[in-house]
Amino acid sequence: MPSIHRREIVSWSMYDFANSAFSTLIVTWIFNRYFVEFVVGDPIQGTILWTRAVNISAIIVALLMPFLGAIADHSGRKKRFLFLFTALAVACTVLLFFSQPGDVLFAAAVFVVANVAGEGAQVFYNGFLPELSTRKTMGRISGFAWGLGYFGGLLSLLLGLAIFRGVIPVPETDYLNIRASALLVAAWFGFFSIPLFLWVRERAERRSATAVEYAAIGFHRVRETLRELGTFREAAKLLLARMIYNDGLVTVIAMAAIYVGAVYGMPFDQVILMGIVLNVAAGLGAWALGFVDDRIGGKRTILITLVVLTFATVLGTLVDSLAAFWVAAVLIGLMMGPNQSASRSLLSRFVPGDKQAEFFGFFAFSGKISSVAGPFAYGTLLSLTGSHRIAMASIAVFFVAGFFVLLTVSEEEGIRAADAYEALAEAS
Repeated sequence: MPSIHRREIVSWSMYDFANSAFSTLIVTWIFNRYFVEFVVGDPIQGTILWTRAVNISAIIVALLMPFLGAIADHSGRKKRFLFLFTALAVACTVLLFFSQPGDVLFAAAVFVVANVAGEGAQVFYNGFLPELSTRKTMGRISGFAWGLGYFGGLLSLLLGLAIFRGVIPVPETDYLNIRASALLVAAWFGFFSIPLFLWVRERAERRSATAVEYAAIGFHRVRETLRELGTFREAAKLLLARMIYNDGLVTVIAMAAIYVGAVYGMPFDQVILMGIVLNVAAGLGAWALGFVDDRIGGKRTILITLVVLTFATVLGTLVDSLAAFWVAAVLIGLMMGPNQSASRSLLSRFVPGDKQAEFFGFFAFSGKISSVAGPFAYGTLLSLTGSHRIAMASIAVFFVAGFFVLLTVSEEEGIRAADAYEALAEAS
C-alpha cells in the first residue's frame, strides 16, 4: 500500500471544508429560510414543504448509497464516484440561484437532486478515512476534517453576510443578495474540492466490469453484507443508534434558521451571525474532542455529546430570553461537530478495509432514514399545533433513545470483529 503523506490528509480534509458551504448556506441558514419565506411565502406551509423535500432526498440517499458504495469498493473507483456526485451537486446548486417567489416545484426539485448528490458524495469521501489513518489516529484526523469543515462553513457564512449587508455590492432587486448565496456555494464547493482529486490516491485494486455486471456485483455485495451483519454486530448496533440520534441532530440543524425566525423574529443578518457562532463552536468542538475520541474511545465521546445535546435542546424550547437561547445554541454547536466526527471514526474502526465505502453506504442509509422521521415529526407536530416550540422539543426524544441504544455497543468487540474478518480474508 502506498505510504500516507500529510498532504493527502490535508487534501482529503479540504473536502469537508468544501462541502460545508452547501450544508451551511443552503440546508441550514440561508436558502431554507429563503424558500420558506419568499419562494413559498407562508411560514407554516413553507416549513412543511421544506421538511418534505428533505424527506424525499433522504429516502433516495438511503436506498441508493449502500448499493453504490458496494460498487465503489469492488471497482476501486471511489474517487470517480466522488467526482461525479460532486459535479452534480455543484451544477444543481447553480440552478438554485434561479429560484424566485412562486417557483416552489422548481426550487424543491432542484434542491432534492442537489442534496442527494451532496449527501451521496459523503459516502465515497468517508470511505477514504481508514486509508489515510490508523485506528489510533482516526479520531483526531476525522475531528480535524470536521473542524476544518466548520471553519469552511464559518468563512462561507461571513461571505454570505457580507453579500447580504452590501459590503460586497450585490443588488437587492429580486432578492439577488440572498439568491447569490447559491452561486457562492457552487464556486466554493467546486474550487476547494480540487485538492482531493489532485493529491489523494486511490489505494484499492481496480476491477473492470460492464454496467450490468457492476449492478449485479453491487446487489450481491449488499446482500452478502446484510447476511454478515451478525459478524459485524457492533457496527450494526452503532448504525441503529446513529439512525436514532442523528435524526435529532439533522432536524435541529435543518430547522434552526426557520425556528429562530418564527419564534424570535430574528432577521436574516442575525440568523447568519448565529450560524457563524455555531460554526466556530462546532469546529472547536470537533477538533478538541477528536483527541478525546482517540483517548477514551468514540462510544464515550458520542455519549457525552448526546447528554449535552438533550439538555441544550430542551433548554432552547423552554426559554423566552434570546440570550438564554444563545447559550443553548452554542452548546448544540459545541456538541454537533464531535458527535458527527466520532460517529464516523467509530464506524471506521468497526469495518474491514475492503468494505469501507459499502458500510458508509449503510452509514448514509442510517443517517438518511433517520432524516425522514425527524423532519416529518417536526412538520407534522407543527401542522397539528402551530407551535415551533412543541415541534422542536419533540426532537430531544431522539437523543435520549439513541443514547440508550448506543450503551449496548461494545467498542472493543467491534474492533476485534473487524480484525478477525481481515485476518480470515488474508488467510484465504
